[in-house]
Amino acid sequence: MKVASFGRAAAILSVASLALVACNGDDTENGDDNGTDENDTVDTDNGDDTDAEETDEDNGEASGDMDYSSLSGDLSGSGASSFQLAIQEWALEFPNLTAGVNVDYDAVGSGDGRANFLNGADSFAGSDALMSDEEFAQSQERCGENGAFHLPTAILPIAVGVNLEGVDSLVLDGETIAQIFAGEITSWDDEAIASLNDGVDLPDTAITVVHRQDSSGTTENFTDYLNQATDTWTWEADSEWPGEVSAETGDGSSGVISAAQSVDGAITYVDAQQAEDGGLTLVELEIGGETSAPSAEAAAQAVASSELRGGQAENDMGFELARATDEPGAYPIVQVAYTIWCNEYDSAEEAELAAGFAHYITSAEAQQIAADVAGAAPLNDDLISQAHEAISQISG
Repeated sequence: MKVASFGRAAAILSVASLALVACNGDDTENGDDNGTDENDTVDTDNGDDTDAEETDEDNGEASGDMDYSSLSGDLSGSGASSFQLAIQEWALEFPNLTAGVNVDYDAVGSGDGRANFLNGADSFAGSDALMSDEEFAQSQERCGENGAFHLPTAILPIAVGVNLEGVDSLVLDGETIAQIFAGEITSWDDEAIASLNDGVDLPDTAITVVHRQDSSGTTENFTDYLNQATDTWTWEADSEWPGEVSAETGDGSSGVISAAQSVDGAITYVDAQQAEDGGLTLVELEIGGETSAPSAEAAAQAVASSELRGGQAENDMGFELARATDEPGAYPIVQVAYTIWCNEYDSAEEAELAAGFAHYITSAEAQQIAADVAGAAPLNDDLISQAHEAISQISG
């Protein structure tokens, strides 16, 4: 049975609450994940990995007061690679709280993930970009009259990553980044770059821009920032890179990192944790006369001024991100990684599995996992409460 309508009051993020547990410091051990391919799957078999001590009577309390112990079956999703580090850990941990749930996630990119979900191939999608109105209409065919809804699952900074021999720190502002990616600045010793990096010995190495080849929510968020925050970038935000802007390409997050690693002078945009794990130099962004690194705290600060978009499902939690900020300390090259779920599934069994996993990944415990392994800013208590209210409308 569905509960009463979800309140649509705009959610304002509490920066202090988000930042408290957003540091992943020395506790993060992602070395083995650097080579994760966009087409790799995260597959868990509940059998040998279940720890009896983790599936005791405290399951409900440990996971946000919901008992998953009776759940069993297979749940599949696909989509964004940006938060695959988090999803693969969630997919390993969640079965330990259940009677035998196997979660499979295929990191094919946001666009393909949404398509797979809408055509019924998967129970949920991972996406760094919101569904279009056309996609929402398609979701009403698959998910009933109320369609599908976005659930904010991780707040992730997008890094501008550089591979430049002899340079291990770099500052750029929005206009300079836009000029580089638009092909207007082509050498690393350009005056526009040098003026922001006093004392840095910049080589005359040619700049090689690397962008995503696939349909990508990261591309949509990055180009949305360039469009909102700069005068140079005249293209609209899009999950596809502008065809008239020539550059090298890579398939998925791992693909652009690999391409950038192979060329001295390369620059790309990618999830910050994966960029750091891949050995790229993370650019600091100059805003309001100060510099901001692509950290979880700074990303949360940028999202704090954003509101819910509205206009689709009543329980939708998709944000309209405000990019053109001059607030010192904020880092507006950010993406909210969403999971997308049906309000109504074809069967009660699928609905129960979907609601259970959705509830788990938005619990405080799972959000801390995302902070530790993926450098994400955890959802605060208010957003967790709203997410769980939205999830309570799932039926089958």
